[in-house]
Order: sequence, then structure tokens, then C-alpha cells
Amino acid sequence: MPISRELALTPEQLDELMLSSWNMRIATIGPGTRINLTPLWFGWAGGNIYTFCRGQKIVNLRRNPIATVLVDRNERFPELQGAMFQGRAVVLEDAAAEAADEHLGEIREQMGRKYAGGHGGPAEPRTNTSTARGRNGRWVRFEPTQMVTWDNFKLASLRR
Repeated sequence: MPISRELALTPEQLDELMLSSWNMRIATIGPGTRINLTPLWFGWAGGNIYTFCRGQKIVNLRRNPIATVLVDRNERFPELQGAMFQGRAVVLEDAAAEAADEHLGEIREQMGRKYAGGHGGPAEPRTNTSTARGRNGRWVRFEPTQMVTWDNFKLASLRR
């Protein structure tokens, strides 16, 4: 059953969710038909989702760039809010591809602010300087082609 449009996040709510949430989950297709589901830190700009990742996720996306991304929050059903995106991932394979991406500079700053101190105590925000390294450490730009959002706080107003 499709989600009612009346429950959808507004564009402003979507931006707030994407800019304030710490984790996304990305589902890629692994060897064969195995689904690989992984939580990652991310940035949001230009309607695209960016992440720096390595390992099996990069191998999977090179083989098949189709993926699904989920960003959600809250635990109780009446409070669930989220966005699920289906689309295509582009692996930025080298420094030239990184430099050519119009939003990656903004993403580096955004993630530097968002995740400052993320592994422990407080820290000053700093630019995320990650860059293509080794065989499988890469930036990925996820380009959504379909999206569904929900804000279950709106359920109460629909019942009236």
C-alpha cells in the first residue's frame, strides 16, 4: 500500500531531516543477489546524497550502481519520519572526478561541521579532507530517481 501524499515531508522538512540526521543506510547488491546493507555518515546537496566509503560497498557499486538509501529517525510508529531514495550511485574514482563535482566542496564543509567530535569528545569542525585512496576508498554521489517520504506525526490530523 503506498504512503499517503498527505504524510509526505515538505521540502523544508526533507532538508532538515537530511541535514540533521547522522546516519543513512545504503543497500547495494553484493556478489550474486546478496543485499549488502550498511550504515554510513553522509551529506546532502543539490538533491544528491554524498558519502565517503570503502570496501565491499565500492566494489558493489562499481558492478551495479543501482542502490536504495534510507534516512529515518525516531522509534515509535506515531513519531517515525523518514525518506527512502532509489537511484544510481556514481563512484568518484579520482581527484579529477572529485574536483569536477559541483557540490563536493560544500559536502566536505557540511560533513566537517556535522560530524565534529563524532568519535568521542567535542572537537572543532573541520573540512572533511577524505579523497580517493587505495583500491576502494572513494566518495560516492547518490543520485535519486525516486523518493518516498513520511512524517507519522501528521497521522493524527488525518484521523480528524
